Amino acid sequence: MNKNRPVNLDISTIQLPITAYVSILHRVSGVALFAGVAVLLWMLEASLSSEASFEELKELTASPLCKLILWATLAGLAYHMIAGIRHLIMDMGIGESLEGGQTGAKIALALAVITITALGVWIW
Repeated sequence: MNKNRPVNLDISTIQLPITAYVSILHRVSGVALFAGVAVLLWMLEASLSSEASFEELKELTASPLCKLILWATLAGLAYHMIAGIRHLIMDMGIGESLEGGQTGAKIALALAVITITALGVWIW
């Protein structure tokens, strides 16, 4: 191996394939869900504990900031599930080629955009 080759360390000029972006976003959404699921569980507990806390939660979720947080959490959950299903399909041996991986990544991104848009319409 030639050790005198130039090394590009400028991360802004590196062109990653679409499969890398899908994988990185899958990991980022998983980390974000760590806090997001806590919010969803708190909302579930508040909605089920009493009628008064349910009414308070309804008032809270009427605010645009709360809707944005709820949408971001559900968007992360939806993306993580879609990308996870893609990984499970690849674990079964489907789409393991370069072209299959790229096609699967494009399908996962398209499904995620559709799902996240539908969640936004549903919340607002």
